[in-house]
Amino acid sequence: MSRPVIIGLTLDSEKPGGYSKFPWYAIRENYCGAVVRAGGLPILLPHEPERAADYLNLIDGLIVTGGAFDVDPALFGAELRHDSVTTKDRRTAFELAITRLALDADKPVLGICGGQQLLNVALGGTLVQHIPDEVAAPLAHEQPNPRDEPGHEVAVAAGTLLHDITRTARFAVNSAHHQAVKTVGPGVVVDAVASDGVIEGIELPGKRFCLGVQWHPEFEISPPDEAIFRAFVAAAQGR
Repeated sequence: MSRPVIIGLTLDSEKPGGYSKFPWYAIRENYCGAVVRAGGLPILLPHEPERAADYLNLIDGLIVTGGAFDVDPALFGAELRHDSVTTKDRRTAFELAITRLALDADKPVLGICGGQQLLNVALGGTLVQHIPDEVAAPLAHEQPNPRDEPGHEVAVAAGTLLHDITRTARFAVNSAHHQAVKTVGPGVVVDAVASDGVIEGIELPGKRFCLGVQWHPEFEISPPDEAIFRAFVAAAQGR
């Protein structure tokens, strides 16, 4: 049998309560299921920043997952911090460390929702700290309907990796975020936007695979979502 394509997924972390009386890690099952259906073998990455290089050596590709928290604005040079901002500092420290190492090693990286925001910061970009306060007439980016249904559409830029993968100029996505990419880092390309101008996708040309999406393709609500995972796993396999 050939060696499996090993995909590392970052975990969320929670304080005591709910599942356990002690601190615990969490991830939605559909993240792992989407990787399996695309041909990869998911493994989960605890928040150990000092071991990021060891974890990277185990995996062929990295998925930075989302979560109900924010990157510390100080990490992208912001002087002010919006009242809505909540952080998980050890998770962010680990994700920044392993993402930067993956980029240096040219291993495929896929950032999802908050993972796109983390990826943009790792690449030298900045973030909108609270969409309702910074975007005129914004869409409902924290959609009121269930996450396994579409919330709005995105327009995909021609000539981008995302367009090559999805083979469409527009499709519907789900939406569960109050922050977004503000300015991109050097060389980073915006490949998808919402109708209100919010950046929905980024990529870094010249890398084997470096893509961020602001929605949650692991719910696979459309063929482009499935195509993103297939392309990512194929890149991790070296195809």
